[in-house]
Amino acid sequence: MPKAAPTLTPVALLPSLAPLLHEWLPRQRWFAGKGRPVTGFSLVSVTELLPGTLHLLVRAEQNGAAPEAGPGDVYQLLLGVRKVLPPPLAPALVGHATDGPLMGQTVYDALQDPQVAALLLERLRTPGRLGPLRFGCDADIPVPGGLAPRLLAAEQSNSSLVYGDTFILKVFRRIHFGVNPDLELPLVLARHGCARVPAPAAWIRTDRPQDATLAVLQPYLRDSEDGWQLALRALADRRGFTREAHALGRATAEVHTALADALPVVTLGRAQTELLAAAMHERLEAAAQAVPTLLPYVPGLRAAFDAVTRVAASRPAQRVHGDLHLGQTLRTGGGDWAVIDFEGEPARPLAERRRPQPPVRDVAGMLRSFDYAARTQLPWRPEWAESCRDAYCSGYAEAAGTDPRDEPELLRAYETDKAVYEVLYEARHRPDWLAVPMAAVRRLAQD
Repeated sequence: MPKAAPTLTPVALLPSLAPLLHEWLPRQRWFAGKGRPVTGFSLVSVTELLPGTLHLLVRAEQNGAAPEAGPGDVYQLLLGVRKVLPPPLAPALVGHATDGPLMGQTVYDALQDPQVAALLLERLRTPGRLGPLRFGCDADIPVPGGLAPRLLAAEQSNSSLVYGDTFILKVFRRIHFGVNPDLELPLVLARHGCARVPAPAAWIRTDRPQDATLAVLQPYLRDSEDGWQLALRALADRRGFTREAHALGRATAEVHTALADALPVVTLGRAQTELLAAAMHERLEAAAQAVPTLLPYVPGLRAAFDAVTRVAASRPAQRVHGDLHLGQTLRTGGGDWAVIDFEGEPARPLAERRRPQPPVRDVAGMLRSFDYAARTQLPWRPEWAESCRDAYCSGYAEAAGTDPRDEPELLRAYETDKAVYEVLYEARHRPDWLAVPMAAVRRLAQD
């Protein structure tokens, strides 16, 4: 790799990297701008994390981006540079540079390199700075060295490295500047003594050009299974899932109670409730324009949002998970439920995700997840989903002292809003799944 200092500057590196990223970046599962052409790149920051390994924040400029998205999304990349890529790293290939200071070099995704991943853990064990990068840790959670890394194959909106089946490092791919709730809330809950959420052991942040969370290391619950897979197995075996759903409702309520104890609770008056409904209306209109299949149901869905403004004038709001579903839960070997991934819906602005909201929003997300699970099996078993929904709400009510079903208008509105989001997501990313949220849309439009 060229050693001259100028090769590490954004302006110097761009001619080498931009042609490669044009081909490689849109193919990644975590790339958020699918369906819109990439018109250019700019390098927000460049840091030589290790010899031959570059840490990059890259802004992808695209046509058709929403005005509020700004000039483009920022992605975090860890790129290795070698003359020749060894065969085991062939799947990590980004491309061969044919221009600029890296000309003749092979560029690859260094998160897939076990040697780089191992050195990254060593860096996480030592608090301090490296250029714009800040490494922090919880001194009460020791992280041993020498843990063998492996990259999880299930790429979603982030990438995850497991170390020795003891810790898991979530590397955020799409970077949002500001306080990331996926670090903020687990830290708060750990300090409050809530055992339902794995406590952050170490993290990487940056303060240039603005504050952002880049990665979080947490204990890996190796004997656990995620709620989605457990639900699918129950369906495949023709078994009920009500006992698990009931316990999961209790776990959700315990997390909500801990968040309400640790962080401020506010009251949403009529004006704030009307703004909440207006935002739901706006998302519905945008989704219907993008997915015309929604159009016949728009009047009924609007009624669900309007009903929210006609009931109680004030409601408590607090910090919540923000994107709760079965895949964000883990049942440990001891049978306890844990809640993970507090990032919220990545498509929504960070400020919105950190805003206090009625806890019923999380409940609605889980209810939609039971419906999703039931729809994956043929013939469809609506009674399975309904029994899980009731058991979950009952468990929540036992632990929280309040039953989410006592606010039917708000629960329906949030479930409708979630279904509209799902329609837009499936239409863009998984058209074969569009029938699942559309079934909910038809039901909710008629309620």
